[in-house]
Amino acid sequence: MIYRIDLQLFARGPGGEDRTEKATPKKRREAREKGQVFQSREINTTMVLLFAFISLRIFGTNIYKRLAEFSEKVFTEYPMIEDLYMPDILLRVFIDGILVFFKAAGPVLLICLLTGLIVSYAQVGFLFTTETLKPSFRRISPLGGMKRLFSMRAVVELAKAVLKVVIIAFVSYSYLNGKAHAIMSLMDMDILGIASFIGITSVDLAIRICVALLVLGAFDFAYQWWEYEKSLKMTKQEVKEEFKQQEGNPEIKSRIRQKQRQLSMRRMMQEVPKADVVITNPTHFACALKYDEKISPAPVLLAKGQDYIALRIKEIAAENDVEVVENKPLARTIYETVEIGEAIPPELYQAVAEVLAFVYSLKGKTMAG
Repeated sequence: MIYRIDLQLFARGPGGEDRTEKATPKKRREAREKGQVFQSREINTTMVLLFAFISLRIFGTNIYKRLAEFSEKVFTEYPMIEDLYMPDILLRVFIDGILVFFKAAGPVLLICLLTGLIVSYAQVGFLFTTETLKPSFRRISPLGGMKRLFSMRAVVELAKAVLKVVIIAFVSYSYLNGKAHAIMSLMDMDILGIASFIGITSVDLAIRICVALLVLGAFDFAYQWWEYEKSLKMTKQEVKEEFKQQEGNPEIKSRIRQKQRQLSMRRMMQEVPKADVVITNPTHFACALKYDEKISPAPVLLAKGQDYIALRIKEIAAENDVEVVENKPLARTIYETVEIGEAIPPELYQAVAEVLAFVYSLKGKTMAG
């Protein structure tokens, strides 16, 4: 029986939704804090080895001289020391050996250390986290191990291993084939010459291999970046949920804004009965003005509205005996230039004063009558 498996299922979210969206800055930041970063170990290893062999090529002669001098001292001077096998004498010999080693190999070790730090920093930057040290059952899960064994990463690692063998074999054959004549002449050299030739040839070959492996490292870096970006991808629902967490639920914010508008409208309508006059368009705009020299040297806009709100303002004005005056250009100008609670600008003083004078005169006649 043949079973067909949809491999896309492995790239889907918890709800079966495809992960098609790029990771948000928040998701990337959280992944980095957990130690989830991408870097090519091939580049790290190859660069450290390359600079190690270059350092050996540069400092090799110095290393040989220091070790040769110490070896000669071990076989000539140390045997002449009385009580050589006493603990304090042995300790001094051991310390001498350690110092010679670090003096000889110190530059190479330091260069390797700096190279590893620089290459890692160039790929990842500064990062300190303890998240990766925490125990996780997923790492020891048999099912997880089987998935990793038959994953794309396993295939890529196998391909890299094969390519390494091919690259090393090709570079080694090409280089040594060019040295065939020199290798054949080793039989005519003394032991010191043979050792020197083998050492220099080995280091030069290693440098060439490392340079060739940098090409593989570049491809590995590109693959690590692609795999990292793929692992961070999110579903549309995850992006929406994150947006809600950061910005708040749009539906809730909309309802809050609606409630705020309703409260603001209610407060504004409560101010209409206090107005001295309502200036209208007459059907499209309505502006309620109040003049109290104790509060403001100029009339203040208590309420304004358009269409349905304008109609409601006029109804409230009529219910509370507030005079309604029709003045189309003035009503539109006040509506567009003055905000609720603000005094009218100086350029409207004359027009508003005429309206208020008319309203006051009407009230005076009514009171007199």
